[in-house]
Amino acid sequence: MGRQDANFAAGIADVYARLLVPMLFAPYAVDLAERVAALKPRDVLETAAGTGAVTRELASRLPGAHIVATDLNAPMLEMARHTLDAHVKLRVVDAQSLPFDDACFDVVACQFGVMFFPDRVRAYADARRVLRGGGPFLFNVWDALDANPLAATVVQALAARFPDDPPRFTARVPHGYHDAARIEADLAAAGFRDVRIRPVDAVATARDAREAAIAFCSGTPVRHEIEERDPGGVDDAIAAVTPVLQARFGTGAIQAQMRALVVEARV
Repeated sequence: MGRQDANFAAGIADVYARLLVPMLFAPYAVDLAERVAALKPRDVLETAAGTGAVTRELASRLPGAHIVATDLNAPMLEMARHTLDAHVKLRVVDAQSLPFDDACFDVVACQFGVMFFPDRVRAYADARRVLRGGGPFLFNVWDALDANPLAATVVQALAARFPDDPPRFTARVPHGYHDAARIEADLAAAGFRDVRIRPVDAVATARDAREAAIAFCSGTPVRHEIEERDPGGVDDAIAAVTPVLQARFGTGAIQAQMRALVVEARV
């Protein structure tokens, strides 16, 4: 995985928080936070917290809990800081090398982040290390592209825009880690023995096709791929993707089915 795959710099972070979170991530943030809150934890660690979609939901459901939210990208956490209460601690941290003592959290949670970890087994093992005995590691990942037609259509449109060298980030990273057997094997290698994986369906929403095109082309590392192929060409890419989305989803508000996998792992 290249360095740019996990680079959510300030310009990307803004579009991500403003458009991509409500479009794709908000329903799953609620789902993951409810699963964590049902366990009534006192100490919660969130890795790859991004701009705080899950963190906000956790804070509202667990007002008395000690919540630490971490991410590798400081610009993402800085955006989260403006929407969170002061009792939530935010730290720039690599999930593969957690700077916390052994057995100090009741739950570790991660929303759509494990796909970005260069060494998932190492990250999983460190999550296990900081968990108190029997505590769960809860995370979600996107299912395959064919179960997520909005993302799949953007991938197809960008492939038509750059036929000689299609951007591959969306298929390779967000939707590249959905095989249940592979996930279970990685968790087992990290010392987890009880692993449960469940599909969760939701609906992606956007004001219109152009908004969705902006979100995918400007609010993710796809932006880096576009600029590598066509410097200054992000607006042209958005203009190319928009009519393809309109042909699939119409010219008005978009509602598209999407599917993620929710994973619960225990020792």
